[in-house]
Amino acid sequence: MTDPFVCARCAAKGPTCCELTPGTEEVCFPVSDYERERIRECVPDLGGFAMQPNTAVFIENLLRLFPDQRRTVREMFPPGCTHYRLEVDESGKCVFLGAQGCLIPQEARPFYCRLFPFWTDESGRITLLEVERCLAQQENKSTGKLFNALGISQIKVRELHGKLRTSWGFAPHSE
Repeated sequence: MTDPFVCARCAAKGPTCCELTPGTEEVCFPVSDYERERIRECVPDLGGFAMQPNTAVFIENLLRLFPDQRRTVREMFPPGCTHYRLEVDESGKCVFLGAQGCLIPQEARPFYCRLFPFWTDESGRITLLEVERCLAQQENKSTGKLFNALGISQIKVRELHGKLRTSWGFAPHSE
């Protein structure tokens, strides 16, 4: 059964996937130029973005997520350069996280946020990014139930992952 409020309930309970431990911002997923523009169109009054150095930890994290795009990752995120990420406040919460959940309309949220907690591997197989504080995962122990609760399909996850890859200049599917 679809639970459109699971993320809002999680935000009220806290902490959520929209928070990180202060000082670990370097592992925050990058936001592409395309995603930034979409967010600015929908939420123009909030800045919401921070420049983050391409550290070794950040690059290694991306290489784990995109093992089939090693050369492209290294070209797009060279050490010593920077990338954009969503801004967080002093406690580590995303600045777009409100009391009722995300302030960005669903269709304009970064692809990574819309995919979470799902990911696809290089073969297109859907996997879960296990996060112990994800209320949706706590309440829905099977992947099928989690798809239903979050109101997303396997087709939509693959489509969003393809858009995420394309927004960064990666091939949409593994070759």
